[in-house]
Amino acid sequence: MDRGLILRDVAISKDGAPLLSVSHAIAAGEVLTVMGPSGVGKSTLLAFVTGTLAADFKATGQVTLDGQDITHAPAHQRRVGILFQDDLLFPHLSVGANLAFGLKAGGNMAERKAKIKEAMAEVGLEGFEDRDPATLSGGQKTRIALMRMLLSEPCALLLDEPFSRLDAARRAQVRDMVFDRAKARGLPVLMVTHDADDAQAAGGEIIQLR
Repeated sequence: MDRGLILRDVAISKDGAPLLSVSHAIAAGEVLTVMGPSGVGKSTLLAFVTGTLAADFKATGQVTLDGQDITHAPAHQRRVGILFQDDLLFPHLSVGANLAFGLKAGGNMAERKAKIKEAMAEVGLEGFEDRDPATLSGGQKTRIALMRMLLSEPCALLLDEPFSRLDAARRAQVRDMVFDRAKARGLPVLMVTHDADDAQAAGGEIIQLR
């Protein structure tokens, strides 16, 4: 499989004690969910994939993305997008400026503004460009964080329980939107969660950590 995200014999330990081991191929447009309670290493696995693993952890194995070995590549060169529990929007920037931060360098001002406007429309937030992020609801913030990440044109998407802070009414809506956008773009998705509803909604394979 050339396209997709492959975790090949990945094993992570801390202080000599094994934490987790995963070996799995995630095809383009598919979702792999890793479930388990807090403390079993779910977020640590994502840190290894993004190249941000803390020094007190030891990891072995290989990560390939679209046929390229990214195991030891610098984090900024991996083209892996990630959404966290917190939206991490920049509070001192407008909504539009937050989205502009995700855009790749290049293009004139008109082209960049058009991409931002298109992104806002895609998630039903037309006309929100000048809004202060503090005025947005939790679901709106998650949508903006998603589009900012997608504007950076990643080749894979990682989800670190990004729906856990949303109320029940918004959770299913935002969750479906995230999975739909990822599938439409052909992105392999690796999600970690402790929520069974999120895992079922993802529709892919599930790995249970204990």
